[in-house]
Amino acid sequence: MRIPSLRPLAGAFSLCALTACSGGDANSSQKQAGTIVVPATQTTTAVAGPVQVEDTAAGTNSFATFDFANGTRFPAKATLSIGAAVFNPGASVAYVPVTLNQPTPNTVIARVITVNGSDANKAISGYQYKTTEDVVIFRPGDPLRQTVSVPILDAADGQQFSLKLREAPWGANQGTATNTVTADADATPTAAATWGFRNPRTFRTYGTLQYEMTKDTMRWSDAGWSGAWSTKLSHGRAQPANGETGLYLDEELYPWVEAPLRYTDEGLVFHTQKLWSPITYNGTAYNYGSVVLSGHNTPATQIGYGQYEWVAKMPTRRGSWPAFWLISTSGWPPEIDVYEGFGYQSYWDFDRHISATIHGGSGGWRSFQRGTNIQAEQAYGLSGFSEGFHRYAVDIGPEYITWFVDGLETYQSVNPFRGFRFYPIMDVAVKTTGSYDDGSGDMVVKSFRAWEN
Repeated sequence: MRIPSLRPLAGAFSLCALTACSGGDANSSQKQAGTIVVPATQTTTAVAGPVQVEDTAAGTNSFATFDFANGTRFPAKATLSIGAAVFNPGASVAYVPVTLNQPTPNTVIARVITVNGSDANKAISGYQYKTTEDVVIFRPGDPLRQTVSVPILDAADGQQFSLKLREAPWGANQGTATNTVTADADATPTAAATWGFRNPRTFRTYGTLQYEMTKDTMRWSDAGWSGAWSTKLSHGRAQPANGETGLYLDEELYPWVEAPLRYTDEGLVFHTQKLWSPITYNGTAYNYGSVVLSGHNTPATQIGYGQYEWVAKMPTRRGSWPAFWLISTSGWPPEIDVYEGFGYQSYWDFDRHISATIHGGSGGWRSFQRGTNIQAEQAYGLSGFSEGFHRYAVDIGPEYITWFVDGLETYQSVNPFRGFRFYPIMDVAVKTTGSYDDGSGDMVVKSFRAWEN
């Protein structure tokens, strides 16, 4: 997410991809209200992607011998391209190839859409073919070629249309962004990719439960200690270098503010606010109140390999920046962002968007960043993150780091941070200069658990 002043903004990279601010999202389905949290033992079915025939943690790890240089280096991105395709007139479907030029160290996600032809032999949606909008997902270990299926209605020999990327892919470089699909009676039809893609994993715990947040045992204080979370980050109560305008509050230190943390019947409320009077901290006046709980002084919350899971309901207020993230106990970076909600970005929809990111480097300097920021309803059928409680989890293994929402894998990366230990942070920052009064600025955390392998 965001830690010392040396670090650039975590949300500054290609934030428009797969969102309404790039290429438009007018055709995306509407959000669903009141999604029920999936129980930990329930299996979740894949809802997007190519034909999938296995459900394993990952395919072959092509990066098993890569030198991550103690978390400071990461493999290069693959390049994703759309290939040309042919189909026979009279066929009911055309298969359009989407390829990577090399194995990918992380999940690659791309949106594609059909486009009408433009010459005398143009094929038109609704007459020769059906408009197709799809999400293409390559996971680490997957084959390097998959196909998008486009239904054919009545195409004559020589008629053409195109398949194109709606925007640059997440997790890969952009190669050929559009290519033609042609009816050709004399050509061998482009073959479908039908084997080798694994299903998304479902979240499971296979370590020992090390920590569980409950109303009776949850404690917090200014600095934190072995039995309490800290109400500030390891380096203080503000992050102006990130453009944050909120001060991380503690009711004991600032007793006149609205309570930044309180338990209700729903769970632990992280309450952000616009202050009635500015508070000066390190020479800067802050007009907004943020809230954080950090486990940097709470060893029971810290793990090396294992799993973290939060059950939470997100805010909706423009300018709020909720997050669940992990920092190395030896200092920043490394960092693993389990979830961030970029409410300071105009495109961000708290009910449909999710993100996941890793940051590598050492000594306060970031040397690489890799992640995804996706419209989860279209990619995975997940939505309603501010309307009900949802599960946000990460599994840190010696080979892979895997992210989950409601038990379904949403992202995976080879693990460049082998041998590190992490502590968790949960917070809602504020990044605005406006009235900060629309919707709710509160995040509610119903539960948090940590398992160590």
